[in-house]
Amino acid sequence: MAGPAFPVRRAVTGGRPKAAVLVALCVLGMALWNFPLMILWDRDATVFGLPVLPAALFVIWVGLIAVLAWVSERRE
Repeated sequence: MAGPAFPVRRAVTGGRPKAAVLVALCVLGMALWNFPLMILWDRDATVFGLPVLPAALFVIWVGLIAVLAWVSERRE
């Protein structure tokens, strides 16, 4: 018998990220941009001359985009 045991699996996945991973990224983004965590970064300190709150928002945003790109482009 030549070929995979479950040929349907390759057709079903189609190389796209699973819905559970995308939902987890959405929940992670909402949790990181939630109001209680924003209070933690609302200080009079600076990072490379920028206030901490905008720097943290930018780092979270870039991190979520990078993880989404990595999950979307990886091959299984």
